[in-house]
Amino acid sequence: MGLDKTALVTGGGTGVGRAVALALAREGCRVAVSGRREEKLLETVALRRGEPRILTCPADVADRSSVERLFDWAARELGPIDILVQCAGINVRRRALAELDPEDWERVLAVNASGAFYCMRAVLPQMRERRDGLIVNVSSVAGKRASVLGGAAYSASKFALTALGTCAGLEEGKNGIRVTNIYPGEVNTPILDARPVPVSAEHRASILQPEDVAAAVVMLAHLDRRAHVPELVIKPTLQSYA
Repeated sequence: MGLDKTALVTGGGTGVGRAVALALAREGCRVAVSGRREEKLLETVALRRGEPRILTCPADVADRSSVERLFDWAARELGPIDILVQCAGINVRRRALAELDPEDWERVLAVNASGAFYCMRAVLPQMRERRDGLIVNVSSVAGKRASVLGGAAYSASKFALTALGTCAGLEEGKNGIRVTNIYPGEVNTPILDARPVPVSAEHRASILQPEDVAAAVVMLAHLDRRAHVPELVIKPTLQSYA
């Protein structure tokens, strides 16, 4: 059965966000993608075959005024948002504390944590009014287990996202709104390009692919509104998690 819903995907120009947007569109959702780089958003649109077409709106989630413009645009062009999938996220190359630049710290927290809050704050009033809605925060296992690999700023930002999504789910369940935090392990996306040590093609092939995470989002979108999945960990089979 198709999904007769609307969905807004942040970070929809690359990686997991692109895969989620394409997967939801194939399910019948009317999808809009946002991101900082319009050319990447248009690449996502070009990959969509058939209807409904994917809409685009450039936005920087770390900028509150940009987020407000995004949701004003979505109200006009997409209509009420049934599903918000938050995939916007960054990391930096110099991530060890001995090297971490304060400006990099602030930018990572601004995008990965504050950006998610701004978008959630913008979409919740309309979901409360309808007493229905699904918010999916694509976090990271770094939001459950801090690590040297992810780095201090990235791990801190993802722990903040964990708390944000958990609190939102606790508060908004009474309003019919479901909030899910997804914690992927290693995924073959452009964020790997910021690793201090280059990642081999062989390693990239052995880890999660963006469509694996997208399949989890589609599953959540198909669940009846009475069913809520607060947290979901998805990792490469070969990656340890304990």
